Amino acid sequence: MSAAAKKNNIGKRENANPAAKWFLAPYLILFAVFIIIPMVIAIALSFTNFNTIEFPDLVGFMNYINLITQDEIFMQYVLPNTVVYVLVVGIGGYVLSFFLAWILAQISRVPRTVLALIFYSPSMTSGVAMTVLWKIIFTGDQTGYLNSILMKLGVITEPIVWLVDTRYLLPIVIIVALWSSMGVGFLAMMAGILNADEELYEAGAIDGIKNRFQEMIYITVPTMKPQMLFGAVMAVVNTFANGAIGVALTGTNPTPGYSAQLIVNHIEDYGFIRYEMGYAAAVSVVLLLIVWLFSTMAKKLFSEKD
Repeated sequence: MSAAAKKNNIGKRENANPAAKWFLAPYLILFAVFIIIPMVIAIALSFTNFNTIEFPDLVGFMNYINLITQDEIFMQYVLPNTVVYVLVVGIGGYVLSFFLAWILAQISRVPRTVLALIFYSPSMTSGVAMTVLWKIIFTGDQTGYLNSILMKLGVITEPIVWLVDTRYLLPIVIIVALWSSMGVGFLAMMAGILNADEELYEAGAIDGIKNRFQEMIYITVPTMKPQMLFGAVMAVVNTFANGAIGVALTGTNPTPGYSAQLIVNHIEDYGFIRYEMGYAAAVSVVLLLIVWLFSTMAKKLFSEKD
C-alpha cells in the first residue's frame, strides 16, 4: 500500500469517530495551557530583558550571544558538568536500566517482583526524603557513615566534607541520580522483555543462537523497540530536567564552586534568584533544543522502520 493510500485510510478512521475528539479535548486543553503556551512565552521572553517588574525590553539575540561569549560560568562549569552528568546518568542509567530489566526477567516471578519494587522505589521517593538519606551518608564529620567507615578502615585520617569539597560533589550527585534512575522507563523495558514472543526464541535456537546474550542482541532488543524508545525519551527528559539533587544536598544555588551546577540550576539561578527572566528564558530555550535533539536521535535509533 502506498504512503498516500495509508494516509487516506488514517484520515477516514479519524473522521469516522468524531466523538473521540471530545474525549481528547481535556487533555489537549491542559497540554496547551501548561506546555504549549509557556513554551511560546519562554521563547518570546528569551529575546527580551525582563526583570519580572518592568515591561520587557526587546534585545534581540543578545541573550543568546551573551550566553555563548560572556557567560564564563556557563561555558566553564555548567556546560561541562551537564555533559558529564548526561553521559553517566543519562546513557549509563539507560543501559543499566535495560540490563537490570533483562536480568530480572530471567528469574522467577516472586523475587523478580520484589527486586523490581526495590529498584523502582527510589524514583518514587520525594527529593527531601532522598536528600536526608544521602546527607546522613555524606555528613562531613566523623558521624557521617562514609567518613566513619573510611576512618575505621584507615583509608582517611580526618573527616572529608563531602558536600562542600568541589572534587567530590559532582560524583556524589551522579551516584544519587543513578540510584534514583530506575523509573518508568525501567518498568517499560522489563514489560517489553517479559512479553516477548517465545516462538521467536525457539526459532532463534533452531537458527543457531546459542546463549542468552545472543538472544538479547538478535531477538530481545529488536522486538521491544517501542519500550526502548520510551525508556530513551524518559531518560533524556529526566536527565536534563533533574537539577534538584545538587541544590538539595548542598542547600545552596549555585552549588559550591559551581562544581555540580547543571543547566537547570543555571536557569533557576538567573530566573528566581537574580530575576533576569529574559536571560533565564534564553537558557531554557537552549535546554529545550538540546532535549529535542537527543529525543530525535533516540527516535531515529529505536523507531520502527516499516
